[in-house]
Amino acid sequence: MAKNYTLQEIATAVEGCLIGDGNRRITRLAHPADLMGDGDLTLAMDEKLWPLLTDQKDVVAIVAGKEEASAFLPNRIIVTRPRVALAKLTSLFAESVHVASGIHPSAVIEPGAKIGKNPSIGAFVYVGANAVIGNDATLHPQTYIGQDAVIGDGALIYAGAKIGAGTRIGHRVIIHFNSSIGADGFSFVTPQTGSVEAAKAGTGNEVTASNTHLIRIASLAPVILGDDVEVGANTSIDRGTIASTRIGNGTKIDNQVQIGHNVTIGDNCMICGRVGIAGSVKIGNRVVLGGAVGIADHITIGDDAIAMAMAGIGGNIAARSIVGGIPAVPRDKMMENFFLLGRLKQNINKIKELADKIDALEKKDKND
Repeated sequence: MAKNYTLQEIATAVEGCLIGDGNRRITRLAHPADLMGDGDLTLAMDEKLWPLLTDQKDVVAIVAGKEEASAFLPNRIIVTRPRVALAKLTSLFAESVHVASGIHPSAVIEPGAKIGKNPSIGAFVYVGANAVIGNDATLHPQTYIGQDAVIGDGALIYAGAKIGAGTRIGHRVIIHFNSSIGADGFSFVTPQTGSVEAAKAGTGNEVTASNTHLIRIASLAPVILGDDVEVGANTSIDRGTIASTRIGNGTKIDNQVQIGHNVTIGDNCMICGRVGIAGSVKIGNRVVLGGAVGIADHITIGDDAIAMAMAGIGGNIAARSIVGGIPAVPRDKMMENFFLLGRLKQNINKIKELADKIDALEKKDKND
C-alpha cells in the first residue's frame, strides 16, 4: 500500500517550517521535472531547480533557504539541512521488500540453532548448527548463516548474502545482496624467503627470490560487526588470523569493498565503493574513505581522517588529516602537485627556448 501523509505530518517529521495547507495529502516524492499529480511533494531544496516550478500550478514543494525567496510557492516546507531532511523523507516513504513472517518450509535450520521471536526467514535459507538468530530478524531467500554465527535483533540480511561460521553481527545490521562476511583471509607464506619479502628488504629494482611454494595460513578468528552497521552489495569482509576482524558501531560500508583479515574499523566510519583495505590495517572512528581508495597492510589511520577518492595510502595517516593522490599526501600538497604537473609542458617549452637561445649565442661566438 502506498504511503500517505499530510503536509503537516511531513513538516513535523523533517522539523521544517510549513507554509500553506497542512491538510494536503502527499503520496509520493518527486523531482521537479517528474511531477505527476496532486499527491506529489517535489524536492526542490536546490534553488537551481526552482525554474522548473514556475509554470507548475498548485505545486507542493520542500525547499531550503529564506522564506521570502520561495514566496512564489504557496504550499511549501522550508528546511535548514536539506540532506538531513532528505534522509527523513526517504525513510517515511521507503517500502521494505516483504518477507513473510515465520520460517519458510524450504528453509533448513540445523540442530542446535536458536531462532528468536518474530523471525522472517525466507525460502531456501540455511542456518547452521548452533547459530543464533535474534528477535525480529529478517533473512531474505537464499541467505547462508554458518554454524555458531550470531545475528543480532532486528538484523536485515538480503538474498545471496553469506555469513561465515562464528561471525558475530550486532543489532539492526543491514547486509545487502551477495555480500560475504567471514571468508578466510588472503594469507600465505613461502618455506624460504619469497619474492615479496626480498623486495621489501631490498632497495633495487630486480626480483631476487622466487615463490616456489605457497603455504596457506588458516584464519581462526571471526568477523565481528557492531550495532547499526550497513554492508553494501558484493562486499567481502575476511575473518582474522588470530585476532578478529572488527567493524565498529554505526559504520557504513558501500558496494564492492574488500576488507582484509585482522582489520579493525572504528565507529561511524564511511567506506565508499571499491575501497580495498589490506590486512591488519587499523582505522579510527569517523574516518571517511572515498571511492576506490587503496590501503596497504599494517597502516594506521587516525580518528576523523578523510581520504579522497582513489588515494593510494602507503603510510600512516594522522587524525583529522585530509589526504589524496598516489601516493597519498596532504590535500594542499596534492593540489600543488597537480598545479605543477599542469605547468610542466609550459616549463619544458621555456627551457627549450632558453636552450635554443644559448645554442645560438654559442654559434655566434664561434663565428666571431
